[in-house]
Amino acid sequence: MSTPVGSLSASPIKVGMVSLGCAKNLIDSEVMMGLLGRAGCELTHDPSEADVLVVNTCTFIGPAKEESVDTILEMARYKEEGKCKALIVAGCMGTRYKEQLMEAMPEIDAVIGTGEVDQIPAVVQRVLGGEKLVQVGTPSYIYDHTAPRVRATLPHTAFVKISEGCNHPCAFCIIPAVRGRHRSRPMESIVDEVKRLADEGVREVVLVAQDTTWYGRDLYGEYKLAELLRRLAKVEGIDWLRVFYAYPTHLSDEIIDVIADEPKICKYIELPLQHASDRVLRRMRRKGDRALIDRLIEKIRARIPGVTLRSSFIVGFPGETDEDFEELLSFIQQVRFDHVGVFTYSREEGTPAAELDGQLPEEVKLQRREAAMEAQRAISRAINRSLVGKVFPMLVDGPSSESDLVLVARGQRHAPEIDGVTYIANKWVDPGQMVDVRIVEAHDYDLVGEVVS
Repeated sequence: MSTPVGSLSASPIKVGMVSLGCAKNLIDSEVMMGLLGRAGCELTHDPSEADVLVVNTCTFIGPAKEESVDTILEMARYKEEGKCKALIVAGCMGTRYKEQLMEAMPEIDAVIGTGEVDQIPAVVQRVLGGEKLVQVGTPSYIYDHTAPRVRATLPHTAFVKISEGCNHPCAFCIIPAVRGRHRSRPMESIVDEVKRLADEGVREVVLVAQDTTWYGRDLYGEYKLAELLRRLAKVEGIDWLRVFYAYPTHLSDEIIDVIADEPKICKYIELPLQHASDRVLRRMRRKGDRALIDRLIEKIRARIPGVTLRSSFIVGFPGETDEDFEELLSFIQQVRFDHVGVFTYSREEGTPAAELDGQLPEEVKLQRREAAMEAQRAISRAINRSLVGKVFPMLVDGPSSESDLVLVARGQRHAPEIDGVTYIANKWVDPGQMVDVRIVEAHDYDLVGEVVS
């Protein structure tokens, strides 16, 4: 840009950002805010004060799309009720429905895709100059360590995206179409970013990607997650490293060994398995089968005693029979994951699964989800009760949203924003500090503890 965005008026342009969806989307929002700030804009949390509003959307499943549309319409009201002069839609929905969005919601002034994150300052300038535009191309952008970020997480926790896009052909998933092919960041860039975050006071780094285990294959000709983890574990100032989204067929012995051996790496593995019936897994176009999954889980638990396992499953996939679902339910009860997310299948246009026969009624999907979640609730409650009396190192996030007298903390078994927490009331500890906590009470998903150090 030849002219700073903020120079379009006597005072800096105020921009408000709403970020929806996953941590990967949040990072895109943080980078866009950083770029806008560097271009001279002033960021605001109050949409009524914003000259420009940006909604970074999610389109993974039906409820996410509904939330995105509702949020766009909510922000559009500020063009009449507030100071807003322009509304920009970014992210996955922008990529997927670029033309339809402008036609369906004329309040929108610009649509940009997941590959146009770095173009947000220029887009703001153009819409404030009176243009309406759709700027969506084949996704190729991925930020690096030089990109400015305005982090929206707690000061002591940060997400770091190690790659973008996905090469897996899962029948139910629209992500490859909206995020593009897998592309890894250079290892040096990731290490430099984590060093900078440590200098800023970050103590917990969460590595994210569509599939973290695929990291490096495109750049180096071989999978490099294990090597990356070893290098990041040497960064001074970082206490915890977490790894999200580990595809089961690429979770190698080398990666498992690194997680087991490096003290800084949380003994926490997220395996998005999606199902346990071989028949359903084949229809989903997932690699691997039930036997591979069973062997993998046995190997992980043998190599990393006390490991926390999280998984996610889809119920109601086209053609899923009562027997398929019972197999999944039995699998959940047998494995006893620490954390489980269960989602009803969402029929997404443009995916192979949308054309499959055997589409199931919504009430069947909801019944199966409730049954699976009820089974997991009982498992989670029992696991939590087994923790009472034990002491764990925990990172203090800060006061509870319900009371300033109660602190929220997390041990290695609780990842930020998706798992439970531990509530503490016996002692004040500054946010970002690591303390030893004894568990004194257990609930279905959360714990109650007391500081002992």
